[in-house]
Amino acid sequence: MHFVVLSSTRGTTFQAVIDAMKRGDLTAQCLGLVTDRPDRGCIGKAAAAGLPCRVVEKNEGESRKEYDKRVHAAIQDLSNEQRATSQQETIIAALGWMFIFSPWFISQWKDRIINIHPALLPKYGGENMYGLKVHTAVLAAGEKESGITIHLMDEGVDTGKILLQKTCPVEPGDTPDTLRERVQALEKEWYPKVLQMITSP
Repeated sequence: MHFVVLSSTRGTTFQAVIDAMKRGDLTAQCLGLVTDRPDRGCIGKAAAAGLPCRVVEKNEGESRKEYDKRVHAAIQDLSNEQRATSQQETIIAALGWMFIFSPWFISQWKDRIINIHPALLPKYGGENMYGLKVHTAVLAAGEKESGITIHLMDEGVDTGKILLQKTCPVEPGDTPDTLRERVQALEKEWYPKVLQMITSP
């Protein structure tokens, strides 16, 4: 099997995926990266690894479905360029994709979109819960631990089947930034492992 990365971020966990491929810990082929803006940090990570990239910017007033169709076309373009055998053999690795997928897109990629959320779902999930907002909410609630959830995406927001959860402590004096660092360490360790589990024969 093979996978395409969708990312709107600096590419911290994407780099961990690339490193896992270099070590041989992740054996699936990465067909490339799709991102939403030409200034995203993940583009440099892809270029350094020799992976092709497609930038699909969202147009003003464009519906989710219209945009998703163009994202879908970019994924297909990468698949064709890399001579991937079929869409059924492709997994989407959603690593900080900043858009909620339309039902149309979910139906095209049912049970093949692997997302990572920086909290222990179902807590601190849903619309507008991403990035530092999540860690701020965890700290405000006085939680003693946080962590990551790696899950399949469905028509809801952060409601898909959970594949793996890992925890880390919330330390006294934590800020959203320090908690994010601890959570990101879990993301970098475990996302490549789950991707290998899903894509390995």
